This record gives sequence, structure tokens and C-alpha cells, in this order.
Amino acid sequence: MNSLHVPKWLFVSIALVSFVGFLDATYLTAQHYLGFELNCSVFNGCETVTTSEYSVVAGVPVALLGALYYFTLFIGMFVYFDLQDKRVLRVLMSLTLLGFLASLWFLYLQVFVIKALCFYCLVSATTSTLLFVFGMLALFRFRPIE
Repeated sequence: MNSLHVPKWLFVSIALVSFVGFLDATYLTAQHYLGFELNCSVFNGCETVTTSEYSVVAGVPVALLGALYYFTLFIGMFVYFDLQDKRVLRVLMSLTLLGFLASLWFLYLQVFVIKALCFYCLVSATTSTLLFVFGMLALFRFRPIE
């Protein structure tokens, strides 16, 4: 097997952060489909952001895409734990770049276009950023064991 010497704490961190992101995005997805108003006590813009034209892409809520992203990373970490195959790790950690870029885009939309902030969206942006940092650590800081 081509495994990487990556500390266990890093993989546990990735699994935990992706699980938090999954819970956050799943909550937003459920609220979207159930039609409930979001209780947003930190910022007043949750409803504005989550009902904007940017909250849905091709008929699919962005939150659902986020939930699928986080779920893929969460389950993927267990696949990596089982197989210890660096190809699995590289694919998963490359996905964190996409998640990070998507978060930057949605943060831009909130601040400059919609002009409202959503607490739950900011939680997602934070988890995506952490996953990106952890992913880059996993890919570039630790070297393969040959």
C-alpha cells in the first residue's frame, strides 16, 4: 500500500470538522425543504441569505450540495483509515480546495451582493476553511512512506 505518514489527530480533526459541517448543512437543507424560518440570533440575515436567488443552483439547494460534500469527506476519512491508500487521501484532500473556493464565493455573495450574513453559512465557511487547511497539511506537510 502507498500510505502516508499523517498523524492520527489530523484525520480525527478532519472527520470531526466534516461532521460538524454536515450537521450544519443538513439543518439548512431540512429548513429549506420544510419551509421553516431560520432562527438566527447572531445575525439578522439568515432568512435573506437562505431565500436569495443564490441559495439554489439548478433547482438544488446549495445547503444540500454542502451536506453531500461534508458527508463525502466524513465517510471518505473512514475509507482512508481502512485502506490506507494515498490515492483516496489525495482525492479527498483535493476536494477541500473546491469546498474552500465555494465558501469564498458564497461569502463574497453574502457581503457584497446580498448584503446580509447568515450565521449557519459562516459556520460552513469556517468548517470549509479548516478542512482546506487540514487537507493541505495532509497533502504537503507529511511525506509518503515508501
